Amino acid sequence: MIPYSILDLAPVPEGHTPADALANTLDLARHAEGWGYNRYWLAEHHNMTGIASAATSVLIGYVAGGTSTIRVGSGGVMLPNHAPLVIAEQFGTLATLYPDRIDLGLGRAPGTDQLTARALRRTLDDGSGFPQDVIELMGYFAEAGPDTRVRAVPGAGTHVPIWILGSSLYGAQLAAHLGLPYAFASHFAPAALEQAIEVYRQTYRPSDRWPEPNFMLAINVFAAATDDEAKVLKSSQMQGFANLRSGRPGPLPKPNANIDKELDPAMLAAVGHALSCSATGAPETVKRELDALIARYRPDEVILAGQIHDHTSRLRSFEIAADIMKTLG
Repeated sequence: MIPYSILDLAPVPEGHTPADALANTLDLARHAEGWGYNRYWLAEHHNMTGIASAATSVLIGYVAGGTSTIRVGSGGVMLPNHAPLVIAEQFGTLATLYPDRIDLGLGRAPGTDQLTARALRRTLDDGSGFPQDVIELMGYFAEAGPDTRVRAVPGAGTHVPIWILGSSLYGAQLAAHLGLPYAFASHFAPAALEQAIEVYRQTYRPSDRWPEPNFMLAINVFAAATDDEAKVLKSSQMQGFANLRSGRPGPLPKPNANIDKELDPAMLAAVGHALSCSATGAPETVKRELDALIARYRPDEVILAGQIHDHTSRLRSFEIAADIMKTLG
């Protein structure tokens, strides 16, 4: 069985509050633990009224404290927004509180607009220092020697697993060069997926911790009793993506059964491409589509996403997906 995980942005549904979103996140994580999910990752975004996971490390601690065995981590922390030492201290603390359960996925995008990025770190970072920041961060998690002058406390010696996240060849090349696992953001930006996988696997340099490449594929899942019901559930994320593309991000919209008619053809095509790495439908349909994606890209692990307005429907979708993943090789 291939390991399967969840990526959660703690979506704030239209008509609800961030407090509702955070409660839903912990509830989903607790269910996911029982359904056999391997990891529960949370993503850093800022200045978005529809996403409640801005303080990612705080939310990771909340989820880890409310669960028992599932790995909890970031998918990811946007490193250009932070000093590496601060992230080492945060995740070193998490790893000390929850040993062998914390992951650190890193991205180089700001996860927000340029004005907010400036507010986060005061000076804009174009991402060119990302490789050096990753290496510095890795050093803080290693054993501190007697001559180490700057150390993360807690953090030194925790060896928190680091993943590189990306949606282009840049992340694939960096992960391969450093001998780190790599997760591709195919759930919203699949254009370079095949090429990135090839670059990562063919140029991978083995490391002590990761002698072989380890690739994670992100897939959206919208599962329900029927194909039609699942398509309606998916319409919330389709509207949300269209709103983001139009410069109008907001809470996760309520589902719309007429979404194909509501969006103009150009936007509908753009949304369709962005969300093309998805499995949508009744259980048999989702199984067929997941099986096809896994056979095509041969990931070492799958991470499932899916922003669904109704929490009960979202729980059911991930439960169906877990039942299916247990049957796939």
